[in-house]
Amino acid sequence: MTSQVEVQAKPHNVKEVVALLAEQFPLCFSLTGPAKPLKVGIFQDLAEKLQENPLISKTMLRQALRVYTSSWRYLEAVKEGVCRVDLDGIDGAVIDASQAEHAAATLSESKTKAQEARKARQAAERAKAKAAAIAAGTAAPAKAAGEGKPAKPAYKKTERKSDGRVAKAANLTSKPVAEPVKAPAVELKAMEEGQLVVGGKVLVKFGASPIAATVVELAKQDVIVQLASGMIVKTQRGSLFQA
Repeated sequence: MTSQVEVQAKPHNVKEVVALLAEQFPLCFSLTGPAKPLKVGIFQDLAEKLQENPLISKTMLRQALRVYTSSWRYLEAVKEGVCRVDLDGIDGAVIDASQAEHAAATLSESKTKAQEARKARQAAERAKAKAAAIAAGTAAPAKAAGEGKPAKPAYKKTERKSDGRVAKAANLTSKPVAEPVKAPAVELKAMEEGQLVVGGKVLVKFGASPIAATVVELAKQDVIVQLASGMIVKTQRGSLFQA
């Protein structure tokens, strides 16, 4: 009798892997509607459950988790007070304020990048259409905004005092610039030999601020960690510090 693994088609991309996870673990993963925050360490649970399945490698599984946990639908579900779930849909740890704030910041940044990319595509399409129209002789090249117009002088505001003297002029174009508020520097301690283990708590250096994470897999110089928001990230050992 042909086994279930033999009749299944091997997934060809990340979307197909996510669909397979939603099919096998419907109480944990979903393709539509509200998502459920995943428990920290869900990668190890999946790897153990699927170790006998030759259709899904750890690399494909890791990529699928990264895509799933970075989706807008998932990030919107990571809110303070909501419980994370395991593969059977059983509630576990509760999401705290810092984890919810990190998910909200990641979601905002992702939406901003998507909006900028959409504007860039629209601008490129307009430029392409304009160039095609000019080449066809159906439109004349338009002048750039402000081209050919005399520059307006920068007027200064003056004030006349009661004795007829003119007070010192104030340039209307100048605005006071607020000094940037610098965040206090966080002293990071490098990981010592033997401290970097699967399941260990670490800090990941992303930009200027370190982020709390849990080690889920060690692979030579690369380390796979799960951020507080649930997102799976690959980084290098040199980017990890003591929590």
